[in-house]
This record gives sequence, C-alpha cells and structure tokens, in this order.
Amino acid sequence: MTTGTPQADGPQPQDPPDGDHPTFDTSVAHVARIYDYWLGGKDNYAVDRAAGEAALKAYPDLINSVRSNRAFMTRVVRYLAEAGIRQFLDIGTGIPTAPNTHEIAQTVSPDCRVVYVDNDPIVLAHARALLTGAPEGVTDYLDADLRDTGAILDRAAQTLDFSQPVAVMLMAILHLIPDTEDPYGIVARLIGAGPAGSYLALSQIASDIADEVAQARDQVGRYMPVKQTYRTHAETMRFYGGLELIEPGLVRVTEWRPDSAAAAAMPTALWGGVARKP
Repeated sequence: MTTGTPQADGPQPQDPPDGDHPTFDTSVAHVARIYDYWLGGKDNYAVDRAAGEAALKAYPDLINSVRSNRAFMTRVVRYLAEAGIRQFLDIGTGIPTAPNTHEIAQTVSPDCRVVYVDNDPIVLAHARALLTGAPEGVTDYLDADLRDTGAILDRAAQTLDFSQPVAVMLMAILHLIPDTEDPYGIVARLIGAGPAGSYLALSQIASDIADEVAQARDQVGRYMPVKQTYRTHAETMRFYGGLELIEPGLVRVTEWRPDSAAAAAMPTALWGGVARKP
C-alpha cells in the first residue's frame, strides 16, 4: 500500500513553451492547470491531467460546469461593459484562455482598464498574453494571493481609479478559501474599496446541486494539497450582503442571462450572480 500523492500516468511534463521557467512543483497538481486541462489547454502536466480525469470519472458533467463558467464570465463582462463599467479587477484569472476579460470588455469599449490577479507561477509565465489589448485601454497583471487584499488593492490602484466604479470579479476561486480564512470578509474588503456603482461578480462551486461534485472534489484532493470548500445557495448569497443583486439573481451559471434555452439547460454545479453596490 502506498501513501501520499498518487503517481500520474502519461507523458512527462514539459516546461512552459514561452521560454519562462518559474519554479514550481510539477509532481503536485494545481487547480489552475487542472482547469486549463478541462478547457482543452496545453499548459498542464501529467499529474494535472490525472487529477482532472479522476474528477471527471466521479462527475462526468464537470466538464460542462467548467465550460459554462467560462461562458458565464463572458456574458458578465459584456453586461458590465455595456452597463458603463470601464474598470475590472479580475482575481484568480487562471491560465490565459481566449476570450479574456480585457478582450471582451475592450470590444465593447476600447478604453476599459483591466487588472488581473493570480498567484500561480504558470499564470505569471504567461502574463504577457494578458497584457495585450486595445491601445486606448490598459491591462496589468499582479502576482498576488486573494487573501492579501491590502496588497491587491494597493497595487491595483496604480492602474485602476478606485474613486470610480470597479467590477470585482471572482470566478470559481472562492472555493479555495475555507471559512476559517474569512472569505466573506475578503469579498467585503474588495467590494468596499470601490464607490457606489461598483459591481461584484462571482461564481462558486455548489455543494447542493449534485452529490457527485463532492466525489469529484475528493478525487482532485488526492493529487493536490489545497482543500476545497463548496457552498450552498444560502452560503453563497452571504457574499452579496449589502449589495443589490442584478436579475435573475443568484442562479446556476447557465441560467444567468443565457444566450439560448439550450445553454440554460446544460447541467452545471456552480452558483453565479452579479450585484451592484448601492
């Protein structure tokens, strides 16, 4: 009998193709690289693919959740930009996968300013892909942890004007913050930095939609040390305290202003919503 992280089958990992070589452990899975694998990306390693496949075996509809979350992000950014938001703070952006927040926002209004935040070395290695956008706008990337809200806000203020409305985006990242680390306080501090008219957009892996989701979480947990906290609809609603939810409220991500009835009916295990700061 063996203990510890399971060995992954498949090809040996390669360095990132862009020539940057940050120091990280390719024998341990990372959530950003697993997510990249689920989205069909190439910036993942054998252990990430093994974790991803184990999760899919436990919950085959997981792939729909991942893709639906990406589509939700696209619709949210478009909605916010069309509503007049010109500043976005996208935390937990993950490995660049087109379209990115700045590409969507700057298609609506080229002068949009976007700051990305992540703490994965692979995302840092590919950050230059996040720094190209419309010449009228600005994009920036911060290497920081979501828990360090002070550092995020201080550094983001070099690009964003927090006297003007800002959209804080937390897409499928809050499950990495356990309740013992005050996720509600983290979100409150972030949205509290902006004035009235700012927005909070988030998605959260649900604990009360499909029982198989917990099994998928346990499978991923065999390959990575980070524990995941999935939340109920009521627990997710707490993130929006004091804010005004935009219709249709907090719903499955596929049901938030879907592009089609077929898209809305896709199975997913994430809650998602957008709220405005009064």
